[in-house]
Amino acid sequence: ASAQRALDAQRAGDVTHTQVQGWLRDLGRALGFEVWVAVNDRGRPYEGRELGDGCLDTLPPWVAGHPGVDAVRLIDVLWIDATSEDVAAAFEVEHTTSIYSGIVRMLDLALGAPERTTRGLYLVAPDAREEDVRAQLERPAFRQVRALGMRFLPYSELEKNREAMARFGRGLHPIEAASRSFAP
Repeated sequence: ASAQRALDAQRAGDVTHTQVQGWLRDLGRALGFEVWVAVNDRGRPYEGRELGDGCLDTLPPWVAGHPGVDAVRLIDVLWIDATSEDVAAAFEVEHTTSIYSGIVRMLDLALGAPERTTRGLYLVAPDAREEDVRAQLERPAFRQVRALGMRFLPYSELEKNREAMARFGRGLHPIEAASRSFAP
């Protein structure tokens, strides 16, 4: 088990935060969503272009007028339903950063406008960080997060399945199938 963990950690080190954001950006588009990339990451180089190329330049009006908009603009990737302008999914990539801050940003999105529903909230991290993520969600401050349906998406599942999801999937079903629930 520890040898497998070491191998997973080494493999995760080969994947960068920006690369995972790029995978999520491309997958979101392939699944039929408009995509928002965090305002502070849009200019990062990715595959010869900028990460934010072809993504939304502005958030939907209901999000832009949201009380927590400053935090929401920093969520790594948002998939937006083009028809309803609802946030279909929010992804925080926790490569090496604090898990806590990503959870708080997604809570700002989910709880800041209760009349709008965000269907999918995902913490995306190297497989080896799953226990760290689960430990954060066991903290008293975050125990209610489970009621929002937040899920864990390990890098390995995204890396292994993203092309098939893009080719054969539609909507959130493929990403839900590849992610793990935080339910006990």
